Amino acid sequence: MSARPDLTRAEAEERAALLGAPAYEVTLDLTGDDGRFRSDTLVHFTARPGASTFIEATTAELHEIVLNGRALDVASVSDGCRIRLDDLAAENELLVVSTREYTNTGEGLHRFVDPVDEEAYLYTEFAVAEANRVYAVFDQPDLKASVRFTITAPAHWNVLSNAPSPEPRPAASGAAVWAFETGPVISSYIVAIVAGPYAVWRSSAASRDGREIPLGVFTRASLARHAEPDVMFELVRDGLEFYEDAFGVPYPYGKYDQIFVPEYNWGAMENVGAVTFNEGYLFRSRVSDARREQRAIVVLHELSHMWFGNSVTMRWWNDLWLNESFATWASTLATSRVTEFADVWASFASDEKTHAAEQDQLPSTHPIVAVIDDIADVEVNFDAITYDKGASVLKQLVAWVGLEAFQRGVGAYLTRNSGGNATLADLLAELEAASGRELADWSAKWLETAGVNTLRLSIQTDAAAGGGAHGAVITAARIEQTASDSHPTLRPHRLAIGCYDDVDGRLERVRRIELDIDGASTEVPELVGLPRPALLLVNDDDLTYAKVRLDEQSFAVARDRLSEIADPVARAVILGSAWDGVRDAELPAGDFVRLVVANVGHETQSAARGLALGRLELAVNRYLADGHRESLAEEAADAVWALAELAEAGSDAQLQSAKAFTRLACVPAHADVLGSLASGQTRLDGLEIDLDLRWEITIARAALGAADDAEIDAALAADDTAKGRQLAETARAARPDQASKDAAWQRVASDSSLSNDLARAIADGWQRTTDPALLAERSEDYLAMLERVWEERSFTMASLIVKRLFPAPVVDEVLAERVRTWLDAHPEPAPLHRLIAEQSSELDRALAARARDSASL
Repeated sequence: MSARPDLTRAEAEERAALLGAPAYEVTLDLTGDDGRFRSDTLVHFTARPGASTFIEATTAELHEIVLNGRALDVASVSDGCRIRLDDLAAENELLVVSTREYTNTGEGLHRFVDPVDEEAYLYTEFAVAEANRVYAVFDQPDLKASVRFTITAPAHWNVLSNAPSPEPRPAASGAAVWAFETGPVISSYIVAIVAGPYAVWRSSAASRDGREIPLGVFTRASLARHAEPDVMFELVRDGLEFYEDAFGVPYPYGKYDQIFVPEYNWGAMENVGAVTFNEGYLFRSRVSDARREQRAIVVLHELSHMWFGNSVTMRWWNDLWLNESFATWASTLATSRVTEFADVWASFASDEKTHAAEQDQLPSTHPIVAVIDDIADVEVNFDAITYDKGASVLKQLVAWVGLEAFQRGVGAYLTRNSGGNATLADLLAELEAASGRELADWSAKWLETAGVNTLRLSIQTDAAAGGGAHGAVITAARIEQTASDSHPTLRPHRLAIGCYDDVDGRLERVRRIELDIDGASTEVPELVGLPRPALLLVNDDDLTYAKVRLDEQSFAVARDRLSEIADPVARAVILGSAWDGVRDAELPAGDFVRLVVANVGHETQSAARGLALGRLELAVNRYLADGHRESLAEEAADAVWALAELAEAGSDAQLQSAKAFTRLACVPAHADVLGSLASGQTRLDGLEIDLDLRWEITIARAALGAADDAEIDAALAADDTAKGRQLAETARAARPDQASKDAAWQRVASDSSLSNDLARAIADGWQRTTDPALLAERSEDYLAMLERVWEERSFTMASLIVKRLFPAPVVDEVLAERVRTWLDAHPEPAPLHRLIAEQSSELDRALAARARDSASL
């Protein structure tokens, strides 16, 4: 990585033992346009007399350092990243005067110029430890502090931070000064600054303690027409009421602003009172209901952090999962209760749990409570274990202790630790007190071990006994639990078994059995003596986190009659089981493709439909055997286009099917259909070829060699915005010729002037291909450049390049062997080795899946 040293846990613990009560006064001048800004920091803190420590300060120029009235020699105490502080007093004052650099990578203080109006827009992203790019700071979560900002900026800007924005006072040369009040005492990674001529909408929300909480929504001026402030305000009002009632704790801060910012690396970030959102949640065109559902979840996710993560914060990053898992679980619960998306738990079963299981089977899997030795460990642990598995396990914990007890325990935890730092042990103590259940063993097995279990229901029947619609009675039943050799832990589960049978020509659940299981085998006496139903579903209602395998008869019924099952969660569990089977090389990918094509047109839940179509695309591109990939890929695309044609005019299903067709299109005839759709020669009633759909058509046609420069230029002329320019780059990089692919690869690999979003856009186009051989050409160059990229670039840009330039569409043993050889030769740096090992594991999985599919032909 770049030269900045990573803070270690040992350093953080030692520093926290030495220091206390930090408070910052930060003065920034943001009026320059030369890529740099002035930053002065005055820090007050207590310390053990005579002790030595350091403060982080990533600077371009360091002009002055004064400690307790004593000027320090800049050259001898600073390496440009840390300042050494010796001979501390009981009470200390430190002044650091510096010049800093803006970034275009979404780290520190990001600066973006909108091509529409040529205005500059700034925002900060300080997670994990990036606040030191803007001011001198003890950059670790358990040294909470207040920050008082004084910011000079152009007078026509809006300037925001964690404290309410003051009225600016005029300054020289068209500038103004915003002198903020002292902000709340919080961790440095959730401090925020946002500045620029953002459009603004304002409202308020009532707190249970009688306060009116000021609310704000902000966007770039050129995107203001796409803002939906009423939607954002309603979500926050409803969510705030829900969380206050659920946890019994009032909203802990003085305001709540939501700011859509450009070139953002995350979906959103929970900065106290100043939440930043990816502009992808500003909808420039019509989107699916699934996308609107996802935005609601994200809004409520960030809001929940104000209590869990911000008011009460982890002591060190090993408890990062507590922040993110809790917010993922809580926001899903809130979405199901206060929005139109009552079926959101089906999305959770289809999406979050599947991603968690996929991550949990990689060589880099880790316990939910991970070992975090330094900041580099944190960076790569923002993964599906930390978010999705953790949330899935919390859902299991709620089933284990009961929702009411869980909420009481969380409320007590938030009250007891308000404004401070806490650990998992603190939370478990409150949950044990609220529920009466001992959780040490549960925690050890679920939170401190890695891996996902597989559950199967084994039954025996006696056809001679008769009495069932299927001519058999269950004589024995047990749930069998297995684990991988590398992660052999068998866990306790609270789960349900659903019995589905024919009722008036439909598959309906006729019985539900909820029970605790543990160990390798658990008897289910409640099933014994019952007629064998058409379908038996383990983990009905999706209470636990595990892979599920259906018995042969149940899978056959599910394959043929999936659309008849009314409950979207049950459908999600079944389809997730089939997907696991493909990835585990147990179910031929061709069978999965046929399962999706036969049933997705009947799916009523938008998120489930979208996820099924996305997995259809992945199965076609990665897991189908050579013997029928081309023919089945064409058939799948034709079938999805037929679904678009047959769907109700203007429906969500029509929109999702049309968009999926742009991703599945794979032959010249498909390019012709898309061209006809774009020109208006072919029309689907109710489907508008709006801005985003036109770009998806253009990129698809470019990938098939049908869109020339003139077509891409015409699309850009109709949308000459930052987003339009990115999409034009994607289209150009998608073209199926070696020169275009090589040029795109080279730009992402070596052009350090590219912003984060522009590099992503080009890489997305490079990955888009129906001819993987075009990407295979750069595989040796890719492996050769990895160490240099990791050493020279920031974590965000290095990981972007490493992940997005891996030639994932190439599935062959030659690439697999090259990657294994590289891994053997490069055990360090560990985060880079981890990223490549993950890609290698997915490649091996694709090879195995193709072999299984081939064996079925």
